[in-house]
This record gives sequence, structure tokens and C-alpha cells, in this order.
Amino acid sequence: MMSEAFDTAVAQDAPDPRLGRRAPEVLDEFQRRERHPEFRVDLERIRFSPYFSRLSAVTQVISQTGAGLAVHNRLTHSVKVSAVARAIAVQVSHDRGAQGRVVAQLGGCDPVVAQAAAAAHDLGHPPFGHLGEQTLDRLAKDRFGLSEGFEGNAQTFRIITRLDEHDRAGTGLNLTAAVRAAVLKYPWLRRQGRDGAGGPQTPRGLTPSSPGGGANKFSVYALDLADMQDARQAYPAIGEYQQTVECAVMDIADDIAYSLHDLDDFYRAGLLNQATISSEFRAWRRERAELAHLDPTELRIAERTPGRSLELLWRRLADKDPWIADEDAFIEAVSRVNEDVVEGLLSVPFDGSLLAERSLSQFTSAWINRLQHSVTVSAEPPVRSGHVSLSTAAWHEVAVLKFLHQRFILERPDLAVYQRGQASVLERLVDGFAAWLDDPHDVRRAPRRLLDLVDLAGEDHDRLRRDHPELVDAEGPDLRVRATGRGIIDYVAALTDAQAMHLDAMINGGSERLWEGGQGL
Repeated sequence: MMSEAFDTAVAQDAPDPRLGRRAPEVLDEFQRRERHPEFRVDLERIRFSPYFSRLSAVTQVISQTGAGLAVHNRLTHSVKVSAVARAIAVQVSHDRGAQGRVVAQLGGCDPVVAQAAAAAHDLGHPPFGHLGEQTLDRLAKDRFGLSEGFEGNAQTFRIITRLDEHDRAGTGLNLTAAVRAAVLKYPWLRRQGRDGAGGPQTPRGLTPSSPGGGANKFSVYALDLADMQDARQAYPAIGEYQQTVECAVMDIADDIAYSLHDLDDFYRAGLLNQATISSEFRAWRRERAELAHLDPTELRIAERTPGRSLELLWRRLADKDPWIADEDAFIEAVSRVNEDVVEGLLSVPFDGSLLAERSLSQFTSAWINRLQHSVTVSAEPPVRSGHVSLSTAAWHEVAVLKFLHQRFILERPDLAVYQRGQASVLERLVDGFAAWLDDPHDVRRAPRRLLDLVDLAGEDHDRLRRDHPELVDAEGPDLRVRATGRGIIDYVAALTDAQAMHLDAMINGGSERLWEGGQGL
């Protein structure tokens, strides 16, 4: 259901800025019969994109080849985020009370827009998950002098507005302003975080990744700034650093899905040691009073001692998000996760039986249903929150669920060794393509798509220098080197895990299987 504001605009036959595209769009007769077909067109355009299809072969956290087909990849994750986002958006858009009026004043909350943004939100993820994102960020800065580096959210926006194409050159998928704006989780440039101090008065993600290094998270490169400005103009009631309502819904859905679907994967793969996790939870609850008086340095030194990691989690939440962090709510969240997950789900190892499948399905469904119905709407939210946010209880529960992954999976030494090997694959690919494009005798035989992406980046850098010279770094390599670097990064980021491994073997002379997996390079 659309917002009341949109319904009024339709009744008056007034144009809705949310429907604006970068190029004129002609809808067929079937589409014109629907009341609001434009957003449905966007959703299908995203779903039919090759960038969306490739997500089936991009790692979420652990590889399918190492843990079986049951684990999530970026595609299955995106599909489930879309389902959760739509459910939340339907709930929000049907509210006819005070919260519904706030939503209407902010620009509305169309379920299909939230669904489309959720489908698109991970398009920019490179091979090998977050490890690949960190590696490409470093390579973009160190190899090519690209101060903005690489960021998965900004890459998503670049894909839908520039790199992917439907039927018109230069307009990307030519999506409506509503969907483009709903993808902007962090609606600012990296440079806008350079002088930020971080802390509870800084928008989430705008905190510098390092002193002077710019925002840790951002959703648009300077090259694509015009598209962000165009999309955001459709939402005059949304503040500079705030998400649209549909974007906030997508962001919450991503958090819910991530916290539970990764838990599903790790439980199936037998990677969560119930005894170890139970010891952490029991120790924190038993020693909470004593732990509260420990110096932060002492806690970090003894972080592996049971109970210390949960105490550090609570302190991080209290320091960064005092607008919602509540000690009683955190204690309740720890108790609920301990009862339902640690002493409940994990107490019986997953054995692949039908009973185990039913138990896991019931557990996941119950949690998702409760969390997606635990949302509130605010006209003037805190700077680190969105107009739509989780309730205090649900916010703490999601934080504790994420803690399970971060503490007991992502910090595993065996995973770190594997990821370092994946990082070296990306390094060799970037260096190999850079050397190829720098070879005047053989550059013409480089992959056509790579050459096209370099040309696009060159056009974008020229336009940025002409329209926004203040955004062009005065120091560093010339624009040709930067354009080449951005084109290479765009190319490598669009590979699947398997394509990256195969290309690495080929370009470094380690494969004799010439034709396998090389189509469309």
C-alpha cells in the first residue's frame, strides 16, 4: 500500500518525484493496467540482472564447497532479506495511526520498493565476502591512488546506476528515484567522514576507518554523486544523513536475516561449539558484577577468558549507542539467546534428520517473525538510527546474535588462514590486469568488458573533474591511472568466487584448462 501522500498525488494527477528515472520510460499495456507498475519494473529488472545471478556463487561467510549446499550464499541471503523487508514494509505501510502519518510525511513506504532495495543491496559484494571487500579497498588505494578505495555499498549503487545496463547506455538499470534512494544505506561520500570524531553523535558508518581516512561505510563514490543527489531530491523531508523509510526497512531486514541465517549455516556445519559458547554466557552472568569493575585494558588482554567477550560487547554498545543501549535490556537479551540458542538449539547437534530440519526451521521462523514485528517509526530519530528501527529489546537481541558469529566464527584462526589465501588471489588478479593494460603490445587482447569498464571510468573521471573539481584529489596519480584502476576494480569485483580462482590460475600460468569458465570475460 502506498503512502497517503502518494495517494493524494495520484488523485490530483500530480507527478510523483519518487517515480523519476534518469531516462524516459515507456510501459507496455499490461504494466499500465497496474496501479503502481514502476516499482515492479524495477524489482524485475534487478532480479534479471547478471549481477544478481552471480550472487549465487559469491561467499556469504563460509564457502559452499567447504560446507555443502545447505549454506547461504549472497543470492539466497538477498532473497530472504527481500522477504523480511516486504513483510516489515507491509506492516508499516498499513498503519493508519500516528506512525502511518509519519511515514506518509517522510515519503511513504512501498513494499515493492523495500523488496527491490533488498534484492539489490548486496550486488556490490566482490568475491570472497567481506575479506574481498577489504582487500580491494586496500588495493584501490595503494595500487591506483583511489582515495575512496572500494566499498561494497558504493559498488552496489555504481552497478545499478552505471555498470549494469538494461536498454540505454549510460543510465544503468534506469531505476526509479525511490529504489535508487532505498539502496543508499550510508548516503554520503567517503570524504565526508575525514574530519569526524566518531562516537554517539556520529551517524552509524560515518566514523572514520582510520584517522583522516574517511567514512568507514559509504554508499556512493564521487563519480556517481549526481545519481545520489537526483534520487534523494525526491525525499525533501529526509535529513542529509538519514535513510529513506524504505531504506531503513531494508537495513533492518538485512540485520535480521544476517543474524539468523548465518547462525543457521554455522549450526548445520557443526562450527558452533555449544560447550564453549555456554561457558561464555554462564561466566558473564555469574561474574557480571566483578567484570563491570574491570579496566578495559584488562578485559581486552583476557578477552579469551569466558565472560570477558560479552562484557566487551556490552561496553561497546553502551559507548557507541547510548540512545538505545540499556543494561536491563542487554541482560534480558543475553538470557533469551542463552535459553533459545545456546541451551536450546545448540544443545542438540544438527544431524541432517527430518526432525533436525523441522526444529531448525521452527526456531528460525519464530525468531524472524518476532523480530520483524518489533519495529517502531520515529519522525526525528537519533543520528545513529533510522526513521524505522527495531524496538529496544529486539535491537539488543540482534546484537547478541551477531556476537555469536563474530566471536566464535569470524575470529577462528583456520578461517583467517583460508581468507589470507583468498586475499592473495585478488592481489594477483589486480596486479596481472594492471600489467596487461600497461602493455602497449598486447592491451588490445584484454577482455572486452574490462576495456569497456576502464573507458566508463575515464568518462566518469572527466565528468567529475569538469562538474565537481573540488572532489578530485589534487595529489596522487593522474586521471588516466585512476580511471584504469577503477575499471580494474569494477571488473574484478564483478567476478564470482570460482571465476576469480580460475582467472588467477590462467593469468598466472597455473592452468592448462584454457576454455573452462572463460565465457563472457
